[in-house]
Amino acid sequence: MIRSAVRPGSYHDSVVLMQLQRGLAALPGVLDAGVVMATPANREMLAAAGLESDAEAGPGDLLIVVKAESGPAAGEALARVDSLLSLRRAGGGQGYRPHTLGAALRQLPAARWVLVSVPGRYAAAVAGEALDLGRNVFLYSDNVALADEAALKRRARERGLLVMGPDCGTAVVGGAGLGFANRVRQGPIGLVGASGTGLQAVASHIHSLGSGISQALGTGGRDLCGEVGGISALQSLDLLRRDPETRVIVLVSKPPEPAVAARLLAAAGATGKPVVVDFLGLAPPLRRLGALHFAVNLSEAAELAVRLSNEEEKVEESPERGGGFVRGLFSGGTLASEVRLGLQAFLPLSSQGHDILDLGADEFTVGRLHPMIDQDLRLRRLRQETEDPAVGVILLDVVLGDGAHADPAGELAPAIERALCGRGRDLEIVALVVGTDEDPQGLAEQMATLGRAGARVCRTVEEMVDAVWRRLAPGSTAVVEEGSPVPLEAIRAPVAAVNVGLESFYDSLAGQGLQAVQVDWRPPAGGNEKLAALLARMK
Repeated sequence: MIRSAVRPGSYHDSVVLMQLQRGLAALPGVLDAGVVMATPANREMLAAAGLESDAEAGPGDLLIVVKAESGPAAGEALARVDSLLSLRRAGGGQGYRPHTLGAALRQLPAARWVLVSVPGRYAAAVAGEALDLGRNVFLYSDNVALADEAALKRRARERGLLVMGPDCGTAVVGGAGLGFANRVRQGPIGLVGASGTGLQAVASHIHSLGSGISQALGTGGRDLCGEVGGISALQSLDLLRRDPETRVIVLVSKPPEPAVAARLLAAAGATGKPVVVDFLGLAPPLRRLGALHFAVNLSEAAELAVRLSNEEEKVEESPERGGGFVRGLFSGGTLASEVRLGLQAFLPLSSQGHDILDLGADEFTVGRLHPMIDQDLRLRRLRQETEDPAVGVILLDVVLGDGAHADPAGELAPAIERALCGRGRDLEIVALVVGTDEDPQGLAEQMATLGRAGARVCRTVEEMVDAVWRRLAPGSTAVVEEGSPVPLEAIRAPVAAVNVGLESFYDSLAGQGLQAVQVDWRPPAGGNEKLAALLARMK
């Protein structure tokens, strides 16, 4: 026997609905139960579970469906709905619940944060209202349109506010856990994460290693896509740059889009602090880049951060910063590929700007010897790149060994000297030397010849990429180029917050001894979206 009941305009969050559903299912004679807000999607889900109901109900109505062994058992279960609802925890003991966000903030003006976990179709409006009222937002809700997310974050950036989310499940701000946060000791390591459970895993491991967290700022998983551009991540890096309690930063995310990754790593390098980077599932092209340390997994990210915080590594400004495009003229294809991979972490490569050429590729060797034997083409390209005032760095490889050019450095050195003499300090030439002290060309003499000509000599790809990074990466100045910086008070204790949505988040705040207010939120216009849109236009 299946029976149903409808409570018009009766809104409850998903945790309360889950508790009511479990309470009904546990009653004698009840075989199954479903309790949902009567949206079309939820009704389809009930039907698929064998709990179909033809009761008239709209998206703002509460629909309760019970499958029982008999009609009386079903009726008895539905009669218990009110008593089961009354057993739920009433917001951690909070008495009066304001019905609007504005009223809640008047009740708790010290609240700098608003936690939003209402259904996704309403979440952007609630978050936008919080921003209009000058509050930072922890946005747990999912199913928020990407365009709405980008618009919210741009609005927040203009006002010096931070939006963590949508779909942000974890944060630790001023020692207070927001959402699904672990209890971790405070310490010198700040976290920025576009991965909620990844943030929790790193924070927990840091705690287990005996260190602690200054702040853990979530951004939401879509923050690093091209449409959003990493706005929240960049703001978070800037906050941790200015936070005196943070000595080391950990950046954790799923692999960002390349252009966003380049912007993010440049900003991380600009913090002036050691930064551990873990782009989940993406093998790092190198292990270190200036003050950036690349981890291969979450546990290594935590371990690197703890080690760096104990060593108190000093990040020095490079006096050699400059500009210009990077052009690579390589004889070794693998070396060109390795350098390209390393540079792509922070530079967009294209034939019109920064570019790496493998002059040993088929298209360059038709009718001519390989550049490891004949450097004529490379010398011509070197002169060409030198004459381009937009070029700031030229990268070369010098590969020694049997069968290679008898004196590659000796042939390159005059061209390097002429290039640097004509361009001065605005041009840098970096040479990667591959060989041993037993090679016939003489490793030490080849390196010395290049050095005397004015080239910076490197022995590894990592050294070469680091040389480019030190020249082109921004200094430790402002990380956020647009809008206003988020004041440090946003992440200072004591933390007070207003919660709109899941009561369990309010309970968590109250359980930590924090000041908090739960809003008695209801969908606008009783869930009638057309009427709600009309009312919004009338404001």
